Amino acid sequence: MKLLALDCSTEACSVALLDDGGDIIRVTEKTEPAPRQHTQRLLPLVDQLLVDTGTSLQQLDAIAFGRGPGSFTGLRICLGAVQGLAFGADLPVVPISTLAALAQTAVNAGHGGSTIVSTLDARMDEIYWAVYNSTGQGIELIDQERLTAPEQLLEGHSVDRANTTAVGSGHHYHDRITPTGVFKAWYAEMLPSAKAIAQLARLDYQQGKTCTADEALPTYLRDEVAWQKQPL
Repeated sequence: MKLLALDCSTEACSVALLDDGGDIIRVTEKTEPAPRQHTQRLLPLVDQLLVDTGTSLQQLDAIAFGRGPGSFTGLRICLGAVQGLAFGADLPVVPISTLAALAQTAVNAGHGGSTIVSTLDARMDEIYWAVYNSTGQGIELIDQERLTAPEQLLEGHSVDRANTTAVGSGHHYHDRITPTGVFKAWYAEMLPSAKAIAQLARLDYQQGKTCTADEALPTYLRDEVAWQKQPL
């Protein structure tokens, strides 16, 4: 199985190729800080990754992408690239939550506890967040992804705070999150990675959780943002 993964949900531009040979799973990733440069950097990064790994689009089984939540502009740029690549090569698409990818990135970095709280600064005095259990098989979403005021972080959840790790840019509002010291650690600079998206997409692909290029949509979590699908 070969999966290409793309993510532009934050200020970084990240692409990865997962090659599952059965006995060994290899993931090659390229990431660049690219604030407001996703349009210029995303496809060149994809091209370079495919060249470096000796892979063609025709050899891929699917394309995965960070579906959001995150930067509205970044999500649209990423989805447009994914739709173009997938449509041209007749490949299925695997949408992956960027909050889930953030939690998986924490696990990959060795920072996962039994509970992981993924957070992203949503601007407008709000945060995107979700709670995950870290298991030997990966991560598991508890309840649902949410968009709330910082003061409502973990509302409705009862977690073992001494064994809970937080990750992501929601830390920007840490002074509004009570009680102080709610987590054993908060890795504020961590971003969702294309490697994590590829790892999660591998499992979804095996379970048939795919869609066609024109069915792929971003997840904003903000009701007032309307997405209009563009013709391919």
